[in-house]
Amino acid sequence: MSVRPRFFDDLAGVAGGALSALAGLREEVEAMVRARVDETIRRLDLVRRDELDAISELAANARAGQEAAESRLAELEARLTAVESREHSPASAAKGKGKTAES
Repeated sequence: MSVRPRFFDDLAGVAGGALSALAGLREEVEAMVRARVDETIRRLDLVRRDELDAISELAANARAGQEAAESRLAELEARLTAVESREHSPASAAKGKGKTAES
């Protein structure tokens, strides 16, 4: 009967050693895969998330500035059109002719 428990002890020792070897192999495979993925990412010239967020924020600020400038330009163009239409109206043209004839 002493042979049987020793057999199971040896079997448990071998299984434990195999499991630790598999765990070590797993870690090694993960490290190799991580290295390959990092290398592939470097080759693809991808950007990091924080860099993308910073550029997105800059683009949003630039877009807001452009929209504000376009709004201001439209306002100024409308004011210019109003001023030009007052200068070219028939009443002001008659006044202008009258002043030049009197002068």
